[in-house]
Amino acid sequence: MAVSSNTSSTDGGVSLTSKTPIFGQKLYVIVGVTVVIVTAVLIMIFLCIRRNLNTKRRRRMRVKHSSGLLPLVSETINVEKIEKTPKISVFQMDGGEKEEIRPIIKVVEGQIGNTNSGSNESGTSWSEGASTSMSAEGLNNLGWGRWYSLNELDIATSKFAPENVIGEGGYGIVYRGVVRDGSVVAVKNLLNNKGQAEKEFKVEVEAIGKVRHKNLVGLIGFCADGAQRLLVYEYVDNGNLEQWLHGDVGPISPLTWEIRMKIAIGTAKGLAYLHEGLEPKVVHRDVKSSNILLDRKWNAKVSDFGLAKLLGAEKSYVTTRVMGTFGYVSPDYASTGMLNECSDVYSFGVLLMEIVTGRSPVDYSRAPGEMNLVDWFKGMVASRRGEELLDPKISLQPPSRALKRVLLVCLRCIDMDANKRPKMGQIVHMLEADDFPFRNEPRPPRDTSTLNSGVAAASKTPLMD
Repeated sequence: MAVSSNTSSTDGGVSLTSKTPIFGQKLYVIVGVTVVIVTAVLIMIFLCIRRNLNTKRRRRMRVKHSSGLLPLVSETINVEKIEKTPKISVFQMDGGEKEEIRPIIKVVEGQIGNTNSGSNESGTSWSEGASTSMSAEGLNNLGWGRWYSLNELDIATSKFAPENVIGEGGYGIVYRGVVRDGSVVAVKNLLNNKGQAEKEFKVEVEAIGKVRHKNLVGLIGFCADGAQRLLVYEYVDNGNLEQWLHGDVGPISPLTWEIRMKIAIGTAKGLAYLHEGLEPKVVHRDVKSSNILLDRKWNAKVSDFGLAKLLGAEKSYVTTRVMGTFGYVSPDYASTGMLNECSDVYSFGVLLMEIVTGRSPVDYSRAPGEMNLVDWFKGMVASRRGEELLDPKISLQPPSRALKRVLLVCLRCIDMDANKRPKMGQIVHMLEADDFPFRNEPRPPRDTSTLNSGVAAASKTPLMD
């Protein structure tokens, strides 16, 4: 019976265990190999199609990005970080909305568009942390600064040695470095706290990448390697204003009245350029003494644009989180979150008070009535004790008229009505004008002959009933 069963199976058809002419393999082996090969081919085709779609999507996103020059940013980055300082606390109000970062100078938009279209034609694309020779060349041609590799900056700063640290804060650490051509630079290594490094990297490059002004710190280049973001600035070799105002400089400050006014005017000019010389305008949002760098000739350079916001001509303000340093933030911005250049003007007014008095905006070591610089300043001016506001470390006091002029500028900058605060350009003129708000020239004597003749004629005219 067994023999008959095998015979019937053979007669009825081909069995899966039957041998085939293909290498003498059994049929089920051939079927299995065929299925595996077909499946592998289908998977490869699917992956290729998906890769092409992702490439096209990245290209579209790169064209849509404002600068078109930076690595693609993770869509999950939506956290703004407040710079922390060891001396004073900071403001923050939740509920701010995420804002799109737009290019800073209109004239650059055409160049950026051309660069993007060129990159699309050539099929090149940015990948995070990658820097090709073509992309670096494109950046240099556009004037956005040089693209440095992490290895270059590692060598320039002696492997980010502690002895090369020249500044440190919640934003990151700033190192002194010497690049390949011998130039001394300042390298800011951004701390990547919840994606903040990526956001600040974009903001600073977009805000001041193309801006050149003698009172603004120049951005030389940048580096993106993996999650690391670094910014390379011109090196300003004389510290910052906070160090010279509040540091241990001895009983007599090197900052004479003339030097202090030079610093104030330089700072005002830098801010005026951000507010009035660019389209869209830039609101710094963190004007304070530690962000005013000084060179050997006491020229002021506004730095640290990590909190800056762009404000188009069609907008009178932008609603955002309240961020900045406590004591410098304007009350209207702190209470509403509505930001515009008036907020910078208020902060500059506090900074100018700090320059005049040598006091910090908030100092809890002082008497209760003197802790808050703005309140104490207003009270002293109201009591006609303006000359007592002057920093005692200034050896040679300024003329009374010059001091009164600066005190008036301070009060106008911190006006509680933001609309009544002057523009930064007006502040520059106020500080530079010797006769503001007084008249230096004596008034010419009035011509009384015309007046007397008019009086005489009137006396001859009969009165009407």
